[in-house]
This record gives sequence, C-alpha cells and structure tokens, in this order.
Amino acid sequence: MKHNKGEDINGWLVVDKPRGMGSTEVVRRTKRLFHAKKNGHAGTLDPFATGLLPVAFGEATKLLPFVTDGVKEYEFVLQFGASTDTDDSDGKEISRCGKFPTRAEIEAVIPFFLGRIVQVPPAYSAIKINGCRAYELARKGIETELSGREVEIYDLKLTEELPNHQARFYVKCSKGTYVRTLGKDIALKLGSLGYLQELRRTKCGIFDLKHKILLENLENIVYGEDLKKFLLPIETFLCDITVIAVSEADAAKLRKGQAISPKAYDVSKPAGEEVVAVFEGKPAAIVRIDERKIAPVRVFNL
Repeated sequence: MKHNKGEDINGWLVVDKPRGMGSTEVVRRTKRLFHAKKNGHAGTLDPFATGLLPVAFGEATKLLPFVTDGVKEYEFVLQFGASTDTDDSDGKEISRCGKFPTRAEIEAVIPFFLGRIVQVPPAYSAIKINGCRAYELARKGIETELSGREVEIYDLKLTEELPNHQARFYVKCSKGTYVRTLGKDIALKLGSLGYLQELRRTKCGIFDLKHKILLENLENIVYGEDLKKFLLPIETFLCDITVIAVSEADAAKLRKGQAISPKAYDVSKPAGEEVVAVFEGKPAAIVRIDERKIAPVRVFNL
C-alpha cells in the first residue's frame, strides 16, 4: 500500500500557543492539519506559557536558526512569597516567605537585571546533560548542577501591580533567556521568593501579535485550501536578517551547490557570516562569505 507522505508546503504559520500544550504538540497538530511533509518550530515555549510560536513549513525550516537567534519579547506575572520546583505555576510549591516587595523596591532592583547577565537555567529545562534532558532527570529526582549562561536583557519594566502579591512585567531579551529564572532571581534580589504565574511571548524575531492565529481556529477550518491563506511566504522573514541580492545566473549556481565570486557584490560587512542570497526577493541559498568565494551552506528548492 502506497503511503501519502504529505504535501510540499512552504511558508510560516505564527501560532498563538495555548496554555497546557507543548511546542512539539503544536508542530504535530499543524503538520496534520496542513497535511504537510515537513515542519518545525522556532523558540520553544514551556507548556504553561502562551503566545507566539513560529512554525516553519517545507523550505522555511531552513531559516529556523535565524528566527531562534532573534530577539524575544514577553509579558510575565510574578507571584511573590513562594517558590515552586519548576519556577512556574505548574510546579509544586516548595517554600514560602513573608516578604512582599513594594513597587519602589521592585523598580530599584530592575537596573541590576539589564544588559548582559548570567543565568543558571532551571532544573526543569530542555538542556541536555550526558544525553538526557534536564527535566527528565529532575522528574526522576536526580539532582543536577547546571552551569551559568550569559544572556542579554535589552529592556525590563514593571508594568502593573496586581492583587495577591503579584506583579506584571515586560521583558525584551536575547535567545536562551529563561524568563522563569529571571522572575525567580528578581524575587531573590528583593529578599523574597517568587515564581511565574503567567508567561506570554508577544514577539519572536520579526513575528509579533499581528501575525498570530489561534490553534483552535485552525482546527475549526474544514477545507485545507482555506488553511493555506494563513501561511506567510518564506520571504516574510528576510527583512529581519542580512541578505545579499545576486544575479539570476549566480542564483542558479548557488541552487546547484556551486560557489560564486564575491567580486561583483558589496560583501565587506557580512564577511564571515551566514546570510541569505536572494534573486528578485526569493531566497536562493543560505551562504557563507569570505574573501575568495560566496559558498552555499543550504540551498532553497523553490
């Protein structure tokens, strides 16, 4: 019996991930809905978190590393006075304290968390330790020691004081930032304890809330062709990364895996970087540039 492996679908779908669902499950469901051969997501969101999860289909998956490396923005609600084993509201409460900081105290410590800071990732994270995910070891009760990692906080604001010793924040940060850890560390700096009650991603690279679609709305659409109108073209993301426009002839060479000469192009700025070569706005290849050649790293079959 011949199996249909799915359609060749290319583009981006920006899902507003619901609470309680893992990022991998969103990929699985959207792949089934679109009957697509291949898809993947950028920037994992924890199951308790909501917000933007860019899903790439087909040739767009080749651009996923660029999206994952992009700046992220979040809103989060920090609960003061207690801590959990996961640093979020899905975890088990493990300690309490009676220190509840004032607005003035919170605003006074925010400058300590701006710029480059070092975070120790939470025990319940997807980081691999000797081939195992940290959260898998944590669930088995195995204690692990995770190394600190440098991340960058571009902006951090207290936006609202809430009832029940909670506060809402906005943060703009680099890839690899654990917002759960940020919330916990803010509370500790204030002499309190804390965990995230809510977490919502509002921006991921170029993608923001104007691009979003609810997963439940997609699942209520009967006809497959109606689903495709929610796909953004591959080139949507190109305005957020470095591109080099090449000739039709050179684009054809790159698509065949052949290097081209850099002499005809202004490539001094992106030298040594991976950038996207385009012809008439369409990506031809992800390339690496040096003084002697522009070499394809991954080509687009469009």
